[in-house]
Amino acid sequence: MKRLILACAIGLAACEQIATSSPRALAPSDLPAFFDCLRERGQAVVAAHRGGPAPGFAENAIATFENTLRQAPALLEIDISATRDGAFVLMHDDELDRTTTGTGHVRDHTLAEIQALELEDWTGSVLEAHPPSLREALDWADGRTILELDVKRGVSYEDVVAQVRAAHAEGRVIFITYSIDAAIRVHRLAPELMISVSLASEGDLDQLERAGVDLSRVLAWTGIEEPSAALNVALAARGVEAMFGTLGGPDSWDNRFATAGEDQYVEFAGTGLQLIATDRAPAAARALDAADGVDGFGALQCLAAG
Repeated sequence: MKRLILACAIGLAACEQIATSSPRALAPSDLPAFFDCLRERGQAVVAAHRGGPAPGFAENAIATFENTLRQAPALLEIDISATRDGAFVLMHDDELDRTTTGTGHVRDHTLAEIQALELEDWTGSVLEAHPPSLREALDWADGRTILELDVKRGVSYEDVVAQVRAAHAEGRVIFITYSIDAAIRVHRLAPELMISVSLASEGDLDQLERAGVDLSRVLAWTGIEEPSAALNVALAARGVEAMFGTLGGPDSWDNRFATAGEDQYVEFAGTGLQLIATDRAPAAARALDAADGVDGFGALQCLAAG
């Protein structure tokens, strides 16, 4: 079992940004089979919220994605917004002010105008980085990782699906949905896509199944409050993998684990989770790696599944 030892005198947050190895790409050839393998083997992977921003690395930026993957294999959650000229740019907020040198609403600017702006990290430092388009992110991720697509307000599912298909990225993205109705809609648009959907009970699965949704392409988002082993076991019995988020504000699990101990990520995974969405992807991945009982990141053994 590999253990990573970091000698850092500059604080926990900075320590997490030091690359200690070059993990293999997290790019399975068969996404449903990969998640089935994780469930069957009791393994978990992490997803970096907004790509894994950190001091010197802006959210939703290619350089940030590269920094995250230098440290650990991870899925990358990205946010998709629409521009005035109908293009798609990676941007979480409706407005440009918080994360770029620009101002005003994203929808009031063209893609070229937005990409001329510089990105800022969470400290407000201006970086030599620019907002990428969705197509740039899809092309960059090919052979590197899986992208979770969070479609923001005013963005058409149909148009995003069309761009995913144009990039031949159907087998390497997960489409995030927040309701049963949205999941059904996306599945009918693109039954080949993997979908995550917020589920509170096994009854929600029944509703999806009655609507003809292929449960082998469903991941269950189970919230950020507290993992439910009972729900996770019920999901697993139906062949559905469970996701949970340790991310959030000051009271998030991520912040608690930073002081209480990163072995808590392992305890959460032990409730039957296959994916942990986190603002501390390198730390969470290191904890899972140290506890998986194999040489290297155990979850990567599922890359050959299918």
